[in-house]
Amino acid sequence: MTTDARLQLDPPRESDLEDLHRIYSDARTWTHLPSGRFADLETTREALAVWLGDWRREGLGAWVAREGGAVVGHGGCAVRQEAFWNLGYRFAPEAQGRGLATELARAAVVAAREHRPELPVVAYLLENNPASAAVARKVGLALRHRGPDAGNPDPSAVRLVFADRALSESELAATMR
Repeated sequence: MTTDARLQLDPPRESDLEDLHRIYSDARTWTHLPSGRFADLETTREALAVWLGDWRREGLGAWVAREGGAVVGHGGCAVRQEAFWNLGYRFAPEAQGRGLATELARAAVVAAREHRPELPVVAYLLENNPASAAVARKVGLALRHRGPDAGNPDPSAVRLVFADRALSESELAATMR
């Protein structure tokens, strides 16, 4: 899939492992959640297996984002807990701040709504990440919840939940797992 502007979005492949690890292991891509950084290639390999499984089960998941043939990011929507589409993304530091996340997120929201419109599209993020909140708003998601980020090593962390519609109690609870 190609977005309207610069990105080529493809399902991940095993051969993307090293490029994805370069992004997910870079501390600069985890400034808002340092504990999330992928410390070794095996962690990335396990994550890639999950992402490939999303595509096998749903026919949709997070894409590998390429610009000019180079892998610059990863993201999209994947079904979580059979309750919602989780919108997420991560871009290499050199690709940040140029609107690529918004471009990818718009394509992901459209694809999720076409694929399983009965599920809400949700982006959950930390309050200390205003850029991610701005992307959520730009693609039509509204703030639906603000509260403690359970399980975060930082006890002062605040989770924001954005969604494309009001969430039921069970849908909101599923975003907290």
